[in-house]
Amino acid sequence: MRPSSSDRGRWSGRNTRSGTGSTNSHFLFFSPTATSQASADAFLGRLDERTTDRDVAATNETIGAQVTALAKWEQSSTPAGLRNVSQPVLVVNGDNDVMIPTISSFALAQVLPKAQLSIYPDSGHGALFQHHELFVRQVLDFLRD
Repeated sequence: MRPSSSDRGRWSGRNTRSGTGSTNSHFLFFSPTATSQASADAFLGRLDERTTDRDVAATNETIGAQVTALAKWEQSSTPAGLRNVSQPVLVVNGDNDVMIPTISSFALAQVLPKAQLSIYPDSGHGALFQHHELFVRQVLDFLRD
């Protein structure tokens, strides 16, 4: 039995809200700590800095298509096929990712022959937004090597 939307927070032990301005928001992409939540607010503030040449907002149809494509890919792919990837790969994740469990990044890095793994502290799925300066440095270094 699937819980109703009003019961979901009670069933999962978590409550996810977006754009509420509360320190209890942003849990999908950021850790629940005060430091991580402050980083979430700073990230959302940076989004408004760029006023021209912005991406069009994703529609519900686009989001649904992405979820469908990911589910199909996950069902038809095998980790063994990743052993054939000859290009270097930078794998980045937060240490508290509730969307894609952090342990999956460790597993991915073990399968890819030329993987470089970077796990960011006190962060969730939005680690690259929270630690944006470190992420940019690591990507630039990775691309230079």
